[in-house]
Amino acid sequence: MEDVLEVYKRPLDPGQPLVCMDESSKQHIKEVRIPIPAEPGQPERYDTEYGRNGVSNLFMFFEPLTGQRHVAVTDSRTYAASINS
Repeated sequence: MEDVLEVYKRPLDPGQPLVCMDESSKQHIKEVRIPIPAEPGQPERYDTEYGRNGVSNLFMFFEPLTGQRHVAVTDSRTYAASINS
């Protein structure tokens, strides 16, 4: 682990940029029941049941020494690979 952390201490070298990449998927959910309205002394209440409404994938590329970043949000993981090829 220490070897990896040493990479972040290297000075800026345009010939060998330090580029970090991360990806994450987020599930979209939708309410399937109408929330119970708030009443005096009671907050608005929601049912724990929900419906799936798709998934988005987030890809982030970050160059920490220059502060540059690029974020791509896609509907599928294979689509992101095809736009970067």
